[in-house]
Amino acid sequence: MTPDGRESTLARLGAAVDAAIPHELRRAWDEHVAHQPVLVARQGIYSGHGRPFAYQFSYRAPGHRADVARGWGARDHERATQHVLRATFGRADLEGVAHGRLLFVRCPRAHLVGELEVPARPDRLVLEVSATTEVDAPVLSGIRRLRERGFRIAVPSFVDHPDQRRLLPHADFVKIDVRDLDVEGHPVVGVARSFGAVLIAEYVESTRTLRHARDLGIALFQGNLIERADVLDRAGARLVGR
Repeated sequence: MTPDGRESTLARLGAAVDAAIPHELRRAWDEHVAHQPVLVARQGIYSGHGRPFAYQFSYRAPGHRADVARGWGARDHERATQHVLRATFGRADLEGVAHGRLLFVRCPRAHLVGELEVPARPDRLVLEVSATTEVDAPVLSGIRRLRERGFRIAVPSFVDHPDQRRLLPHADFVKIDVRDLDVEGHPVVGVARSFGAVLIAEYVESTRTLRHARDLGIALFQGNLIERADVLDRAGARLVGR
């Protein structure tokens, strides 16, 4: 059997299974799903004048714990990113949570190389390269294709690692963990802005680190000192296309 023939057979089988599900059972399942929370975390990225410039959206779920997420594998991270993208761009009231700003979403390898789709919203979506992503030729090619489509790219937790340096020619934003600035300081900041990227100080937790970041010429800031992440429930927002 040819690949096209197999796909056709599977499609017919899937349609037959769908048709066999009783209407009452389907309705009960839809009602169950409709009442489940669809959670995401939102944290602002602010200018030095205290105005929101963008928002970072991250995965949340009932009972979710960050320490558990640290042990996730690639598939877990992919599912988490899919959840965030569906909960934001897959809902009809995007502006209710975006307020006209850019939205940063951390994306693993599969989204960068095209194995998993990203929403066709390069005007709003900033793809943040996951810090655990190996920056090889397929990833760089995927990022080039995404930028050709108009997407912006962000590099988080920049510490001048070789993989991170390979991303700099393609980066629109570079995030610097201000907790490392006492050790790294000016040299890392200089490398981070060497290709013209806009710098963002992340993990701003104290007035001291905020002042230090400003002294280094960083103009955008993210962290609990400025705004703690809110958890939003998107279950009540209508799905796009319905």
